[in-house]
Amino acid sequence: MVTRHVPIQARVACVGSLSARHYADRVSLSSWSALLAACLLISFTPGAGAIYTMSNAINVGHRRTIWGVLGLQAALIIQLAIVAAGLGVVVAGSPTAFAVIRYLGAAYLVYLGIRQILRTPVAATDTVVGDTPQSAGSLFVRGVGVNLLNPKAIVFFLAFIPGFVKPEHGFVTQYAMIGATIVAVDVAVMWLFFAVVGRGFARLTGTVTGQRRLNRIFGALFIGVGILLAVV
Repeated sequence: MVTRHVPIQARVACVGSLSARHYADRVSLSSWSALLAACLLISFTPGAGAIYTMSNAINVGHRRTIWGVLGLQAALIIQLAIVAAGLGVVVAGSPTAFAVIRYLGAAYLVYLGIRQILRTPVAATDTVVGDTPQSAGSLFVRGVGVNLLNPKAIVFFLAFIPGFVKPEHGFVTQYAMIGATIVAVDVAVMWLFFAVVGRGFARLTGTVTGQRRLNRIFGALFIGVGILLAVV
């Protein structure tokens, strides 16, 4: 049996390579854990998406709320793609572009608020409260609008994402992992938390008075967030 002699330099280099790879894996896991924690914190922070989700849970029921939640995620993916393509820098660096998108987003949220306030209450004897007919497409499109017309999200991604992207690793793979994490966390929080919380208010919609009161509350919340988006 022939024993091959491996130079000590080669063995040290091999061990060093394995250690570096193990270190890189640990760093990746550490970065992903930090990303996961940040995504949870962001998703649990009440905003327009949370208000939209709770409102849908009251109006169309928990199950159909998922279409609005998916619309919110589609907008997040588009915003992430804008940042990845470098267009986010253009939006952030152009006061005009930023202002146009910001005011459009604010106006859209105010529109949703007025629409909610003016919503006609439905008597419990006429239909099942919480199951008001709305197409999946309309819920999805409004969800896209709620998140997409918010330039501050693009600026936030510009400040937030680079900290989790390593230049020495695959660019596309990292953005895909970041996007998958953001979407998975936000779907879980919106549908399993905010939609459930919103559905808890459904017992207050058994009367026309209760429905009108909740419509005014959520309408005011939409308008308030829209005003904040415009002035802050």
